[in-house]
Order: sequence, then structure tokens, then C-alpha cells
Amino acid sequence: MIGYGLTEEQQMYQKTAHEFARDVIRPAAPHHDETGEYPWEVLQQSWELGLMNVMIPEAYGGLGLGCLDACIIAEETAWGCSGIGTAIEANGLAQAPLILHGTEAQKKQFLGPMTEELQVAAYAVTEPGAGSDVQGVASTAKKVGDKYVINGSKMWITNGSKATWYFVLAYTDKDAGYKGLTGFIVPGDTPGIEVGRKEDNLGQRASDTRGITFTDVEVPEANVLGGAEGTGWFQAMGAFDKSRPFVASASVGVARAAYEHARQYATERTTFGKPIYAHQAVNFMLADMATEIQAARHLVHESAWLHDNDQRNTKVAAMAKRFAADMCNRVTTNAIQIYGGNGYSKEQPVEKLFRDAKIFQIYEGTSQIQRMIIGREIMKEIL
Repeated sequence: MIGYGLTEEQQMYQKTAHEFARDVIRPAAPHHDETGEYPWEVLQQSWELGLMNVMIPEAYGGLGLGCLDACIIAEETAWGCSGIGTAIEANGLAQAPLILHGTEAQKKQFLGPMTEELQVAAYAVTEPGAGSDVQGVASTAKKVGDKYVINGSKMWITNGSKATWYFVLAYTDKDAGYKGLTGFIVPGDTPGIEVGRKEDNLGQRASDTRGITFTDVEVPEANVLGGAEGTGWFQAMGAFDKSRPFVASASVGVARAAYEHARQYATERTTFGKPIYAHQAVNFMLADMATEIQAARHLVHESAWLHDNDQRNTKVAAMAKRFAADMCNRVTTNAIQIYGGNGYSKEQPVEKLFRDAKIFQIYEGTSQIQRMIIGREIMKEIL
């Protein structure tokens, strides 16, 4: 199983990502949180430093890092700002189906250019009637000659207006149920794609989240992911096993930031003649925060290690995502409690972290969906 120490190489990734988060991401975060402006300049620096697209295989110009390596980086970028971190990490989710299931030609065409210049991609699966219930997708793709014509609407698509290409899930055979879903790679400049307004979200406001409408969008047969109809469900679900660990790791990063702020504040604020950390009520809150952050990190690292060692990680990835997301919301809530009235003010950093945390319980499968996955997996072990 996984050891508890990081390799020298992983320590280097961690140090590089932490310094970037400290020196570049954190100073830029307030502006992007306030305005919702997309952080192109931060992404450009991240790309130049090698902190984006880290899991693209070496054969296509990437670093070919493992899932655990990506988690280490994701924790640090989210520690800086999870909205900016999401803009950086969203490429990983979009790329995952292509890395796992794409043909050689598809990988060269769509992954290769992302290592040559800054590009972002988007995972376009969620729809107005299909969030947690992916089988509820209503988008269709009809074969016409040597092309497919895609129609449908997606929503809550990260990097929606910035994407060079989209991974799109649509039905090629509705009667076949989930086995009739097919994955497509759709270039962002294809005629018929309409990008909706930017969502005015509670948190992670630097992330570009939009609805995308596909109206008679034509893609060549060569853009069917993996070259086979009816495999889209497995492609989409397999991507989650790869991406949920580093989403969970981002939850750890946000919680860690909140904990560090609260711990520091507890040494500065005095009540009843002593620093508030000396009151057992506050000290126990900090102890619980530190314990839960460490526990979540271990689940994240185990789920990533399993993936990197070609072992099925569906259960542990769901555990990591569920526990880390719920933990992050508890920790950020308690950080505000430790700050007291000051924590409710936008002038204090924990207020933003509290807002940013909520989405972790919703995207990439709600905490309730993760429990369903865990429950299904544990029953498979005895039935």
C-alpha cells in the first residue's frame, strides 16, 4: 500500500505549487472573487510553470504525472484560491476520458496542442434535467453520412466560454439506455455552439461556469471518442475515478487554508484575559479541524495511489470526495465561528473560503450520490 512520505520529486511539485499559490494565486484571488473575471493571466503563468495538464502522457508532450502527483498540486492551488484552482484543474476532468479511452489520433490532435500553448477544455455532461442522474441526458447525436449532428443543452459547464474543445455526452440510441450514450470531442469553434451567460455563483467565482447549447452541431465520425458508439457512459464514469481524488484534494486545500487562518487568529484574539486558543472550546475545535483534514488527505492519497497502481478505486474515490467535501464545509464553518463576528465580514479571508467550500458537496457528484456509490460498492463485497 501507499507509504506516508512523498518522494523527492513529489516534494518538488508540492513546493513549486505552494510557492505559486502563495505568490501568484493568493494576491490575485480577491480581484477575481469580487469581479468574477476569468484568471487568464494566472493560468498562463501556471501553464508556463508546468502546473496545468500534468496528467497528459509524455507521448503527447505532457509530464505524464500520476493521480497522486496531481492531487498534491491540486491541494496547493486550492489553498491559494479554489476558484482559480478549479479553472486550472477543470482541464483534468475534460482530458480524463480522452486520456483513458481516446484513439491515438484523437490524443495527438487534442492533447498535444495543450502542451504547446495555453488552452482550456470543458467536460460537457450536466444538463438541466441530468446532473447526478447522468442517464437523464437529453442531448442527441444523429449519424448523417460520415458525420454526427448534435443537439441539446448543457449547464454548469466549467470553462464553458473558454474551451478550445468539449467532451460531450449524447445519446446515439435512446432505446439502449445508458449503453446508447456516446462521447464526442467537439471543437469549441464548431458552428451551432451557443455559449450562455456566466453564472453569478456563491463561491469559486473566478471559475467560468455557463450553459452551452448545441444546435445542429456537426462533428466528423473521427470525433467519436474511442471510435465506438455506446461507450460514453463508461468513459464519463471512468473519468470520475480519475478526477474525484483531485477534487477531494482541493477540498483539503480549502479546509487547510481556513484552519491555518483560524489557528493564527486564535493566537491574536484575547478574551477573559487570555488568547482564545487557550479556551478549551476553541482549542478542541482546532484539534478537530486538524484531525479531519489529515484524515481526508489520507483518503485522497489512497484513492489516487490505487488509480496509479491500476487498481479499481471507485469506492475509495467516492469516500475521499464525500468525506473531504463534507469536512471542508465543517472546517470553514468553524473557522468563521472562531473568528466570531469578524469572520462574517468580507474583510476576513475565512468568509470567502466558507463560500467556496459549498460547491464541493455538489459538483462531480453530490455527497448523497457518493454515499450511493459507496453503499453499492460495499454490498458488492458480500453479495
